[in-house]
Amino acid sequence: MELPLDTLTLSAPAKINYLLDVIAKRPDGYHDLRMIMQRVDLCDQISLTVIDTPDIYVTCKSPGAPNGPKNIAWKAAKALLDLSKTGTGVKIEITKNIPTAAGLGGGSSDAAAVLTGLNELLDLGFSEQKLMEIGCTLGADVPFFIFKKTALAEGIGEKFTLLPEMPKCFILLINPGIHVSTAWVYRSLQLTTERELNKLPEFFESIEQVASILSNDLEAITVSAFPIISEIKNRLMNLGAVGSLMSGSGPTVFGIFKDFGSAEAARYQITSGTNWFSATVETL
Repeated sequence: MELPLDTLTLSAPAKINYLLDVIAKRPDGYHDLRMIMQRVDLCDQISLTVIDTPDIYVTCKSPGAPNGPKNIAWKAAKALLDLSKTGTGVKIEITKNIPTAAGLGGGSSDAAAVLTGLNELLDLGFSEQKLMEIGCTLGADVPFFIFKKTALAEGIGEKFTLLPEMPKCFILLINPGIHVSTAWVYRSLQLTTERELNKLPEFFESIEQVASILSNDLEAITVSAFPIISEIKNRLMNLGAVGSLMSGSGPTVFGIFKDFGSAEAARYQITSGTNWFSATVETL
């Protein structure tokens, strides 16, 4: 009988939101959402090493990403190890390529990789659904990264509908390095109770159709405090993007391009002379 591997390294991809509708505030303080979420190939690397003491160690050298119990990856490991009662522990090394607090889901993706990776390493046999339930207790985006498919996410982000296959897009990500508090954005949000939700096409046959659904209810709040976001969107469109939107609560803005060269040319023009984070990525 083969013993489980002791070490596993996983890629944890970022995400963007093509659509983010805030439907209503719930009694528990969360919001009911309707989102179309898309993974992209900008990835953190997560290395898991099983140890024979019931300890959890997290190492992440990226500024702004905590080590230890404050890291969502630590919380994910704790939740799964407590449930499994194996008596083992884990060392987690995180190499960050996704900016922190950027609206790209980096922390949530790291947590999802820990849940799926430990489930595999320790041969625990938890179903995808069970892992998603655990993930939901950690953060609203975690279940999506366990689902691993482009999806319509509803509820607080835990109910998924698989979407028709979308055209591959080149996505230019621009992050101007400002800090946006997700909690502040949601506190400032004025819900529109009587409104028609965006209608979604049955099929996405072109990049233009993908761009036609771009919408984010959080964008106006973040732009009111940080107009640079609107400026970046306008520059992306002027430089050939088919569509542009802020992802999540921000501050990352993305533009959809038809080819890598156009995206890279826009990236150079927008970020030249700045210390902004930028990357041209592909949809997964």
